[in-house]
Amino acid sequence: MAGLLFVMTGSPYWTLKDGTRYPTGYWAEEFAAPYRALTGAGHRVVVATPGGVVPSVDPASLRPDMAGGADTALELEGVIRSAEELRRPIRLSEARLEDYDAVYFPGGHGPMEDLWCDADAGRLLTAALASGKPLAVVCHAPAAMLATRVRGVSPFAGYRVTAFTNDEEDAVGLAARARWLLEDELKELGVLFERGEMWQPYTVVDRNLHTGQNPASSAALAQELIKALA
Repeated sequence: MAGLLFVMTGSPYWTLKDGTRYPTGYWAEEFAAPYRALTGAGHRVVVATPGGVVPSVDPASLRPDMAGGADTALELEGVIRSAEELRRPIRLSEARLEDYDAVYFPGGHGPMEDLWCDADAGRLLTAALASGKPLAVVCHAPAAMLATRVRGVSPFAGYRVTAFTNDEEDAVGLAARARWLLEDELKELGVLFERGEMWQPYTVVDRNLHTGQNPASSAALAQELIKALA
């Protein structure tokens, strides 16, 4: 049995460029699909958030039209309700990489509010990348890579990475309202950005770094983690 640290946003909103707060949090599928797969394979999960706050699920991610149907939405809600780890997260500042065998960052728009500038997230990502332990990051969670910069330089520069694309952000109607776009900022960070088709599962593996483009990629990313932990 391996121990996995799920690093999650603690923010229930995302501040847009006009100053309004867009209700969000973590995306249900991006937590539930990997959680179900990893715990089903016998692994242990610990959740960490900034300040140890209980993470908020993005309400839109549980809507049947966004979740892939009413049955899927109910399944996701059931996983979230049963996951006691969500209700007793540890403080991200107290998370020690040596206590875990792998690290996973679920997305949702929440990381665009807090994890992108969180020093503890940056510290943990930098340590995980250097450790050789499996590190998985999906959708909007690669925003946390922006917190790894030291004097403008990130250890992720030169790594092949995927994340939620500008086209996908535009398709959900938020690109024009955002203070900045994730794809643009990651390219500025120096990563080698890759993409698949919109809304389709797409993952990239570069050394111990596993990234997924969108919510549909989270289940595939979980399977990669299971293989890496075998």
